[in-house]
Amino acid sequence: MKVGIPKGLLYYKYHPFLQTFFSELGAEIIISPDTNKEILNEGIKYSVDEACLPVKIFHGHVSALKDKCDIIVIPRIMQVREREYICPKFCGLPEMILNSIPDITETITEPIYAISKRRLYSWAEEAGSKITKDSSRIRKAFDKALDKQKNYKQGIKDENYKLRVALAGHPYNIYDNFINMNVVQKLNELGVGVITEEHVEDESIDMEVKNLYKRPFWTFARNSYGFTTYATREKMVDGIIYISSFACGIDSVVIELIKDKIGNFPFMILKVDEHTGEAGLDTRVEAFVDMLERSH
Repeated sequence: MKVGIPKGLLYYKYHPFLQTFFSELGAEIIISPDTNKEILNEGIKYSVDEACLPVKIFHGHVSALKDKCDIIVIPRIMQVREREYICPKFCGLPEMILNSIPDITETITEPIYAISKRRLYSWAEEAGSKITKDSSRIRKAFDKALDKQKNYKQGIKDENYKLRVALAGHPYNIYDNFINMNVVQKLNELGVGVITEEHVEDESIDMEVKNLYKRPFWTFARNSYGFTTYATREKMVDGIIYISSFACGIDSVVIELIKDKIGNFPFMILKVDEHTGEAGLDTRVEAFVDMLERSH
């Protein structure tokens, strides 16, 4: 059986788990191509206008897979931490896809609660049963996939640069080079290193978040706020660049919370949507780096 995995949204964070799980069950894995203009155009064609750029792009990835595999995984990620949730668009992602893209093949849409091994295994049982009825094989594939994910090291931590910025935002905005127009490479070429949230301990993020008058409801908000405020306070960086999808409700709140906490610390928001031009983004990044150099 050919299992399609779209290369969008949290694929960048959890692909070792998904790929290992299904390949261990004997499936052939088909992954959509890197995000490109054609995938973006397909996504815009099928997605609702109000969706953010990453959700539109995910539609394009599914469209690229629909005639190439027997079943497509559409991760309905609900929780990855206790008492916190993922963006609401993730919860309704399968319905958005199934009601927008015609003639779609069979899909795996079971909700994913990754807050404990037991809860996550209930997803594995449901998803795995579409490939095989052998429960011991599903358990072995699950354990192997979990090990692979635990050993996966993600994140950017550039050394040996005179200046360094914290690159914040949702993981798919940071790791999809089409969405962010290769901003990490651009910064490196301008002599600026990058650090991402994966290189700040969870305990440090929790410590920062405790200072808020109310705990964040969204995991993305918790990570971005805790990471940027800790990196600022500990003088790990010279500035912050926040990549935000146009019309993202979570970002609109967390950006204001960060601004309120860091005061006059250098902070730039790069808003991205399907109309963002690379020349304009280059100009803003160059101006921000120029400002950092002058104040260094």
